[in-house]
Amino acid sequence: MSSVASVHSLWTVAAGAPGKIPGPHIEYAQLSPTLIVLGAAVIGVLIEAFVPRAARYYSQLLLSLVALAAAFAAVIGLAAAGFGSSKAHIAAMGAIAVDGPALFLQGTILLVSLIAVFTFAERRLDPAAHGKRVDSFAAEPAAVPGGAAEQAAVKAGFTTTEVFPILLFAVGGMLVFPAANDLLTLFVALEVFSLPLYILCALARRQRLLSQEAAVKYFLLGAFSSAFLLFGVALLYGYAGTVTYAGIAEVVSDGAKQVDPALAGTMGNDALLLIGGALVLMGLLFKVGAVPFHMWTPDVYQGAPTPVTGFMAAATKVAAFGALLRLLYVVLPGLRWDWRPVLWGVAILTMLGGAVVAITQTDIKRLLAYSSIAHAGFILAGVIATSEDGVSSVLFYLGAYSFVTLGAFAVVTLVRDAGGEATQLSKWAGLGRRSPLVAAVFAVFLLAFAGIPLTSGFAGKFAVFKAAAQSGAGWLVVVGVISSAIAAFFYIRVIVLMFFNEPKADGPTVAVPSPLTTTAIAIGVTATLVLGLAPQYFLDLAGQAGVFVR
Repeated sequence: MSSVASVHSLWTVAAGAPGKIPGPHIEYAQLSPTLIVLGAAVIGVLIEAFVPRAARYYSQLLLSLVALAAAFAAVIGLAAAGFGSSKAHIAAMGAIAVDGPALFLQGTILLVSLIAVFTFAERRLDPAAHGKRVDSFAAEPAAVPGGAAEQAAVKAGFTTTEVFPILLFAVGGMLVFPAANDLLTLFVALEVFSLPLYILCALARRQRLLSQEAAVKYFLLGAFSSAFLLFGVALLYGYAGTVTYAGIAEVVSDGAKQVDPALAGTMGNDALLLIGGALVLMGLLFKVGAVPFHMWTPDVYQGAPTPVTGFMAAATKVAAFGALLRLLYVVLPGLRWDWRPVLWGVAILTMLGGAVVAITQTDIKRLLAYSSIAHAGFILAGVIATSEDGVSSVLFYLGAYSFVTLGAFAVVTLVRDAGGEATQLSKWAGLGRRSPLVAAVFAVFLLAFAGIPLTSGFAGKFAVFKAAAQSGAGWLVVVGVISSAIAAFFYIRVIVLMFFNEPKADGPTVAVPSPLTTTAIAIGVTATLVLGLAPQYFLDLAGQAGVFVR
């Protein structure tokens, strides 16, 4: 009874002194890119509930494109208003940073997502089923693969338009992830974009079981990595008595100033700091696909619907590297001598592991998966530079890499046989004679991955290796160049296979896409060549955006 009275007295005290509970102060205009995308995702869910099935596809496609374009315009507006430089600050009561790196990465994610929507909406690659056009996604995802319910859904011409709001929820989480300014916001953003990706991976129209297996693997390993990250957050809180980035950085550099009595026994304990920092780092390295946390990548890339693979390979890397940069440069700069040697080892293993294992692959999607692992290693070389040039080179590389990746996976969706996409490398023999234009476009993307001059890949690699060399990581650059040479072998092998081998009589055909996929591929090629031939403007843009607000 006394406890009830005491609780009641607390209520009356709180009600009698409203000044004691300050209302939250949220800068809605500065959070507008994220709010627009998440608002559109909620409207997309309502469209699924209330709009007739026949009108959902066009409603969802229009809503997604308008929302992503509006969010990108909001990012440009914030950058033009100086929030990327002079007005950079911490918004939403310390939860979100509005600064150069955040706006640059958000802009990149939104552009990538806009192009990804085109590939999601493609409906001309497969032959029409029962008079209805079909896309890459299962007609009835909840049905047993091959069961009566799925057959009925295919016969009725159902399409899974839920993929558009699910994509928007993932994008919303990705926008918050690199801008998060405290560890709890980081974790919430991680879950908001991871859960939609687990679902999207399971929705392939063809090879349903492989797709579901990929989603389960991704979900289980992702759950482990999230658990490691959350445990690391708890240990860092025990060490610093706060989850804000600035608060932890202050305790790391100056020691505990104001000791919270509840945490007096643990604050300033270096074991908690080192273990907690390592666990959070582990969770982020899983997301970027760095060795030894890369085992999910080839299976998930192979099993997921190819439009989802392209989106995930491009956008997730951008978001995860943004969060990794902010963690290392804002929270743990005082631990540089501890984390740099660890990242040296991870970067070397990732570059060499991705390049060497890619040589043995016989499936084009698995080959691109190991290629993405090698690229994660190259980007880590820029992260290790711990300089403004390091940050700007990583930002540029992420932008360049994401367009090449999206374009490459969009081309993969075009090469088809009776079973759907023909991803076996042997089937690509002689593709240059069957369809010279598609093979030439794919060759441009492969040359960019290899880092051949006059492509965006060369400009990106040159920038990160230069930043790493200037910071004293010369040997890392040597390993990077060797890995690039190994990687060039398997990219050029695919080009030789397409142009210099005889096509097989029963080889695949190249589907004629709608303007949606054509636009996605054209943007990818244009970005690859423009960033390769005239990179300076974009390097300067990344340089201006390379300073974190603390």
